[in-house]
Amino acid sequence: MPSFDISSKVDLQTLDNAINTVNKEISTRFDFKNSLVKIDLNKKDFIINLEVESDMKMKQVIDVIISRSMKQGIEASAFDFEKDAYPSGKVVRKEVSVRNGLKQDDSKKIVKLIKDSGLKVQVAIMDDIVRVTGKKIDDLQDVIALCRNSSLGLPLQFINMKS
Repeated sequence: MPSFDISSKVDLQTLDNAINTVNKEISTRFDFKNSLVKIDLNKKDFIINLEVESDMKMKQVIDVIISRSMKQGIEASAFDFEKDAYPSGKVVRKEVSVRNGLKQDDSKKIVKLIKDSGLKVQVAIMDDIVRVTGKKIDDLQDVIALCRNSSLGLPLQFINMKS
């Protein structure tokens, strides 16, 4: 029976390249000249630590991160910007977590979406992926189209297609 997996992973090397590109661009921009800007990637926990002088510059750094990451092939929804920036002395700090892997509640949303669609496929949650199995490849392609068109707010990849 044909099957495929739905996952939500970010390649660490691509993310590292995007952050290095952001650092390089910010170091050459005129509006950041002689100002403190630190962008560090915690590769173990997939967290980006930002440290800038003001809220306005924080927004500019976030815009650069999103644009450079999208050029590297990382979706903007992979970043979790919901934590507020907090002032620490003369600087403003912010932790941006990068979503890597599907959480249990996200997996349940995907399963519910597929089951509510009425497509004749079986769906199973396996750790941080969702496996979809069906009798026809056309049904699986319909599931992929359904997931892409839905507004789940997750960067999804469809991997391991087997027929």
